[in-house]
Amino acid sequence: MEFAHISVLLEETIEALNIKPDGAYLDGTLGGAGHSGEIVKRLTKNGHLYGTDQDGDAIAVASERLKPYQEQVTIIRCNYQEAVEQLKSRGVSGLDGILLDLGVSSYQLDTAERGFSYHTDTVLDMRMDTRQSLTAKEIVNTYDEMQLFRMIRDYGEDKFAKNIAKHIVRARSEKPIETTFELNEIIKAAIPAKMRAEGGHPSKRTFQAIRIECNRELEVLRNSLEAMVDFLNPGGRIAIITFQSLEDRIVKNMFRDMQNPCTCPASLPMCVCGKQSKGWVVTRKPILPSDEEIERNRRSKSAKLRVFEKAQDGTRASEI
Repeated sequence: MEFAHISVLLEETIEALNIKPDGAYLDGTLGGAGHSGEIVKRLTKNGHLYGTDQDGDAIAVASERLKPYQEQVTIIRCNYQEAVEQLKSRGVSGLDGILLDLGVSSYQLDTAERGFSYHTDTVLDMRMDTRQSLTAKEIVNTYDEMQLFRMIRDYGEDKFAKNIAKHIVRARSEKPIETTFELNEIIKAAIPAKMRAEGGHPSKRTFQAIRIECNRELEVLRNSLEAMVDFLNPGGRIAIITFQSLEDRIVKNMFRDMQNPCTCPASLPMCVCGKQSKGWVVTRKPILPSDEEIERNRRSKSAKLRVFEKAQDGTRASEI
């Protein structure tokens, strides 16, 4: 199938990156190259775009779509957590901008055999990088009840997490849980009928939790942000699009702490911890999609864009 993915908050992200024509940029979640295509259009022959993605299909499609700019583009198959080290190994000393468009892509959701969607009956997979061994099927069939409960509670924020975990363990004791629809039925049975009528599909939160666990999404995000900000050139910006509250909370809190890292008690008249600010949060509040964008693309509804600028010469970025 065609790699169809509508880039969310496209104009807002490009504007927020404040692109320098001769600059060096990283799209850490390349996908179908929607954002990258707009970045590279704004670069001169002296500018360069680096794109990373762990999904082999995305790498193939992005390579084809960015072929007209191949002299200005370097594409690397890796998780964005490894991007800074990959660029350093290629002699890159800093970047003027970084973009992360987090979560699962429309292509991954709509490709049945990838097993991300609860709307299609297929094998439980959910790997963003098909080279890794851990799958959703292994998680569902091997994690103990307490691991499942904590995963669904923490990553799915589902108030029926305990009962869902119990039903999964009971069902798999009779036979392994193989497919998305088998898991759907187990989740459905664990949620009271009256509650199933509210809040969308009953599997939504559990599938999100399993996907996050399978791909270590929150761990990767936490482990990447500070190194990425450190790799920015002075005045460089990092723009991050999130689609669920757990990711957004991590980004919001880490940006805040990088702007104001002081750990001194409030009672002290001056800072003595010596921790220096890395820069400024450009977006006082997250940038949200317009009503028109949501109408064009329902999947953009939960998107939030936050932007951070690396400190330069004591000059503070303007808020947007």
